[in-house]
Amino acid sequence: MTARTDPSRRQLLLVAALFVGPLLIASLMYYGNFSWLPDGRTNHGRLLEPIINLNEADGERLLSNLTSGETDNHWALLYVHSGECSDSCREALYRLRQSRLMLGSEMDRVKRIFLHGKIAPDTLFLEQQHRGLITISNHGLDKLLHMKQPRDLRAGGFYLVDPLGNLVLYFTPELAPRDMVDDIKHLLKLSRIG
Repeated sequence: MTARTDPSRRQLLLVAALFVGPLLIASLMYYGNFSWLPDGRTNHGRLLEPIINLNEADGERLLSNLTSGETDNHWALLYVHSGECSDSCREALYRLRQSRLMLGSEMDRVKRIFLHGKIAPDTLFLEQQHRGLITISNHGLDKLLHMKQPRDLRAGGFYLVDPLGNLVLYFTPELAPRDMVDDIKHLLKLSRIG
């Protein structure tokens, strides 16, 4: 009699293992500390923490006021350069433009901003090469951005600002536009704003 119940008991345990086993393995993977899990991160830009709001930093809607509201409900890719726009500046503006174009159907959600110093950029060059680029004199915003730029990363990069005015990411100047686009597309996909 025990010979009959033994195979049915094994079958019952096998069916139970098929349902409970994957749940147990998933729980161990989620809560366990396994060294075989990848250590790398998926983002290429540096998250700026604590996140500050550019509209609240000076007690006014600083970014919106400087851009005459052109960035309202848009993400903004911001490049800061205080001197004359020489070759490195022009290369950065090119990378800024290419990054936005690479967003494809999502590019209308992102505005490009060139925050310049006292020396006004060549308007003919900007009109011919960078149509749609918003140029503004910095009005002290460069000091705030400089404070937020990670000290261990090279200066002269790009900042990503969300539609609410929050400073979100910093991209180093040598980062390939494709890598910037990966991060931006990921944020746009998750975002319900802008």
